[in-house]
Amino acid sequence: MVNVHYVFDPMCGWCFGAATLIESLSNNPEINLQLHPGGMRERAPIEDSFRQHILAADQTIADQTGQTFGQAYLDRVASDQPVILDSFITAQAILAAQQLDGQGAEMLKRIQLGHYQQGRSVYEADTLAELASEMGIEAEAWQQAMKGAEHDVMPAVNQTRQLMAAHGLRGFPSMLVEQNGQWQAITVSQYYRRPDAWQALWQTLTQA
Repeated sequence: MVNVHYVFDPMCGWCFGAATLIESLSNNPEINLQLHPGGMRERAPIEDSFRQHILAADQTIADQTGQTFGQAYLDRVASDQPVILDSFITAQAILAAQQLDGQGAEMLKRIQLGHYQQGRSVYEADTLAELASEMGIEAEAWQQAMKGAEHDVMPAVNQTRQLMAAHGLRGFPSMLVEQNGQWQAITVSQYYRRPDAWQALWQTLTQA
């Protein structure tokens, strides 16, 4: 079993670009994927003057990663509708889902799709509850898990920052492999649009 530490932010566009790579790891029985949320933004509205920059950056991400940004999301950013980025309540939801049968990676995927493809307000607790319901999580269990995870968010974010500092990681997404007492950084961006190379990398690492 290989321990893989994934440093990310739910509201990071490049992390959405890497989503298919991460999903393949979460589905690999030889890999223990550990999620480390970064705490990039706390309930931060996108200013009107910054919206065109966001759209241009998203186009760059799409071009380089092959990921698709949904029309509902693009229309929302281009309009006068509010777009609020909240790394903390989304991280809370991921931690809550992880407590419920280890579904953190699936919740991250749902949040990213909800935001970047469906244009949903993933900064709202009700929307996150809808995502949990779509995953088959019962409402009462979800509310209890969210309540418990509320106190875990800042410790998790602080742990992520310490991990990044200790290993010289800069920005999101970042990744570390912990194996046989050794740590190795993986440059995720080298594998955008290279799924075969990504699979070959992990086949080599899991057989080491």
